[in-house]
Amino acid sequence: MIQNLNDTPLLPRCSLASLDFTNLYPNIPAIEIRTILTDILKHELVTPQEQEILKLYDVITRQNYFAHNKDIVIQYDGLTMGTPPSGLIVEIFLQHIEHTHLAHLTHKHKILNYCRYVDGILLIFDSTQTSIQMIPDYSNAIHPKLQFTAAAERDHTLNYLDISIHRTPTNIKTAIHRKPTFTDTIILSTSNHPILHKYAAVRFLFNRLDSYNPQQQEYQHELNIIHNVLHNNAFPIKPHKHPPITQQDQQHPEQPSKSGPASPI
Repeated sequence: MIQNLNDTPLLPRCSLASLDFTNLYPNIPAIEIRTILTDILKHELVTPQEQEILKLYDVITRQNYFAHNKDIVIQYDGLTMGTPPSGLIVEIFLQHIEHTHLAHLTHKHKILNYCRYVDGILLIFDSTQTSIQMIPDYSNAIHPKLQFTAAAERDHTLNYLDISIHRTPTNIKTAIHRKPTFTDTIILSTSNHPILHKYAAVRFLFNRLDSYNPQQQEYQHELNIIHNVLHNNAFPIKPHKHPPITQQDQQHPEQPSKSGPASPI
């Protein structure tokens, strides 16, 4: 996604915004999705396989219950958060909505770039042709079960997931974003946990630092934060250099550089 943002041509009139779904999982129309899934399977699979998948879907959506105040509550529509199939079913529905409405949305509101991760949507649009208030108004009319809330950039900066996106007159700069509730607490190095569990968070922090490929100043700032996290949780601190950007990385940014240094962990 970061590479997609970097490839988006920007003009001074471009703006950033994000859209979030309101209560997505409880409002997912499970019955309607079965019809959508049936239409998809008719074009992809033979009849026996289609029926087997639909039977599995019925079993999953009918066992749609959860515990609340010592009571067992059954949902007749919507999906329960936390169950493994729910994310896949939500993705089927959202991709169907995008397939049927995204082209008209981008054309009508002059959206230059559209990115979505699960239930978070990032938009780059022409602010002279539309406004952040008009986009959710259109989006809320797409389906009666879907409602959106919008957030606009402030001082040319928008926080989306764990990315801080800063818009310049000609391009986009990204850095790692942390919410105000962030704490530097991870599993202590001296705790009696399996070593793979203790180092999982450390690997994540360094892998995110290298894969997001921030500018040198932001890279050093994030590296200092990681070192503080390691120090406060009794981990050893080892040198870590910014992996060099090679010509192969520019052509295939999703592949890690083979010439970069090994992980410090």
